[in-house]
Order: sequence, then structure tokens, then C-alpha cells
Amino acid sequence: MVPDNEIAPALALPDLAAIRAAHARITPHIHRTPVMTSRSLDDITGATLFFKCENFQKVGAFKARGACNAVFSLTAAAAAHGVVTHSSGNHGAALAWAAQRRRIPAHVVMPENAPAIKVANVKGFGGIVHFCAPTLAAREALCAEVGRTTGAVLVHPYDDAMVIAGQGTAAVELLEEQPDLDIVVAPVGGGGLLSGTALASNGMVPGITVLGAEPLGADDAARSLAAGALQPPPAAHTIADGLRGALSPRTFRALSAHVSGIGTCSEDAIVRAMRMTWERMKIIIEPSCAVPLACMLEGTLAVRGKRVGVILTGGNVDLDHLPWQA
Repeated sequence: MVPDNEIAPALALPDLAAIRAAHARITPHIHRTPVMTSRSLDDITGATLFFKCENFQKVGAFKARGACNAVFSLTAAAAAHGVVTHSSGNHGAALAWAAQRRRIPAHVVMPENAPAIKVANVKGFGGIVHFCAPTLAAREALCAEVGRTTGAVLVHPYDDAMVIAGQGTAAVELLEEQPDLDIVVAPVGGGGLLSGTALASNGMVPGITVLGAEPLGADDAARSLAAGALQPPPAAHTIADGLRGALSPRTFRALSAHVSGIGTCSEDAIVRAMRMTWERMKIIIEPSCAVPLACMLEGTLAVRGKRVGVILTGGNVDLDHLPWQA
């Protein structure tokens, strides 16, 4: 962790050494996902794109990295009563999977409107689901209650230094394979992935540009960076359900120091980018990880002429309710 005694624990961030330690810790449990390219998408965006395909990760999302690092970092005594979190789906499934591997219980608070496939994923890995109203306040309140009654340790979806360190390992692998990138782009909701990506990328390649991508319907990160202070999250309205979280003081600190800008995009662009990726790359991605490409399509990320790494975050999609079928 960053060796700064003046930093409150709630603001502590992992450094590159901590991210590399996380990578060593989780390597026996995760996939080293492929980096893929698409000449067609290069031509459309005017950039040379390298997609880090976390849609092929355990549980179908990058969240396996952070959850695994957090769970396997716990002492035996701390882990005895299990873990608890709140999640719209991917982090919950990842935590349930990691807890199952460590043979401890996992409690997952989920909004009652969470996609059915994501609820099924959590339960499939043995997670105990607790439903709540679809608001951040309701999720946090029920999560705290479950923690009090069970003694489970909170593993926050993004406001956790061990989770951030685990998420940063995707960028480590990407830059090990493509060390001459000009830009790395990741979606941003609560900011755990983008924080880890920025800390790893800047640690490995000083001066590299790190950018975020966010739906216009959940744009608190873009507004916060523009204002230089945390802004209240909107009542998030976006198909990108994994990006409805709000920045924490910890992730805002990381983004303020290490992220050069955040592009935003419309819902139509998200659907277009998702379908375009399915059609041209022949891989399944979910709406949240289509957001970086959507921002490129709408010109809110300056990538033309650059070598750009893109974190494709997940591929958990309800195939009976595809957005272009509505």
C-alpha cells in the first residue's frame, strides 16, 4: 500500500508492488485472459485497439480478480464468519465464487431488479442472496445489517484497497503483453477498476494516459473530475447496470491523481457498441463493457491515431432480453 501515514485508511490505495503481490496471490485461481484486436473497429475509431477480454474471466467478469484478492487476503479468524457485499451482479458472483474456493459463506445484497442471469450466477456459486430496493442507500443499509447479524466481513465492490489491487492486475497483464500502448481505457461506475487500472498503468509505464468511460445516465465520475470534488450521483438510468455505483472518496482520490479524463455516451451508443462488438469480434460482452467503445463512437474520448488498450469487463448477458430486441 502507499506508505503514507498521513492518509486515512478510508483513502489508502495500493501501489504497483501491492498490485503485483495481488497478481501473485490470485494467479492460481484466475484465467490470464486474451488480448484481442479488430481491424474493423480500428477503421471505425481511427485507433489501434487492444481489447483485454475479461468477459472470458472466471465468473464471466474482471470482478473475479478483486474478489479473489480480498478473500484470500483474509486471515483465518477474519474469514471464519464469511463475507458480505452488495452488488448488481458481477461482484456478487465473484465474491461467492472466491468464497466457495475458500470454503466460507458469502452473503450478497442485490437490488430487486438485478438481471436474472446475475442473480442466478450468485446462487450458482453458493452465494446467499438478500434482495433490497434498487437504490444505493438501500443496498448499503441491508449490507450493514447482514454484516451485524452474521459477523461476515464486508468486501465492498470497489471501496476496498484489496479489491482495487486485484482489479489492477488486468492492466498489468495487458501492459506485459502490449507495453507500447499510448492510452488505457476502462469503464467507471464506483471506480474500483479504473482506480486499479490507473495505478497499475502509471506504475508500469510512467506518463501513459489513462481514461475512463461512463454512461451519460450515470455520469457522477465525469462531473466529479470536472468539478474537482465529489458530485452527488444521479438517479442512474442506464442499461449498463454494472456502472450505476457512485465514486467513493478513495476512488475519487485515485482518479483525480491518475486519470486524464472521462468520456460519456448515450444509451443508443452503448447498444450500438455492444452489438458491433458481437458482430465484428464474435464475442459476447455486456452493456457495461461496451461503454468505452460507445464513447469512441460518439467522439468523447480522444483516441484517433493512438494505440489504445481497452478493458472489456464482462460478458454476463440475459440472452432472452437483448437490448436490440426491445
